[in-house]
Amino acid sequence: MYNYDTVTAAVNGLKQRGFARDFNLAENCLVCDTDKYNVNDFEIVEVYRFEGDSDPADEAVVYGIEGTNNRKGVLVTGYGISSEGTSAEIIKKLSIHKDGE
Repeated sequence: MYNYDTVTAAVNGLKQRGFARDFNLAENCLVCDTDKYNVNDFEIVEVYRFEGDSDPADEAVVYGIEGTNNRKGVLVTGYGISSEGTSAEIIKKLSIHKDGE
């Protein structure tokens, strides 16, 4: 596992290692370009957690994600992933990995 000091360094490091796509949270899935990934369509292969020293808004989690179609990319979320607008299954999968798995 790699060590990064900042969110930007983690994102850049993952992209240099082939995690070239940008994933985003949607209501019942992750989306990337026009592709949709349900909870069973992707795996979280790397997780980097950052705590804001002076500003809680700087707290984030960077995920290295690999889709079942072998497309790899990055998802950046805040700590307080809300279930509003996102399925419980997606929240659970991200939370398990965020807390140290």
